[in-house]
Amino acid sequence: MGRLVDWAAETLATTVEIVRKPAGQVGFVVLPKRWVIERRIAWLTAHRRLARDYEPDPAVSEVLVGWAAINTMTRRLDRGRPATRQSRRTFSTSG
Repeated sequence: MGRLVDWAAETLATTVEIVRKPAGQVGFVVLPKRWVIERRIAWLTAHRRLARDYEPDPAVSEVLVGWAAINTMTRRLDRGRPATRQSRRTFSTSG
């Protein structure tokens, strides 16, 4: 086991599952559970302060991730319905 897997088991009492690419895979294939993590990272990086690593102190970054998660959940609860994608705007070029 790697150091992350050992640390998670000892410190957090949780299991980390590492999903690897199948041998002989050619082209794109959706890996199980990986999209969940990638989607979560996309939600977090939608917040301006988390788009880049500006913070020298990891504790500040940790707090900002917490705030971003709270903000995302608050917006979802306030909306009260499933998310919908905005319609694409088109601009008239006649002038």
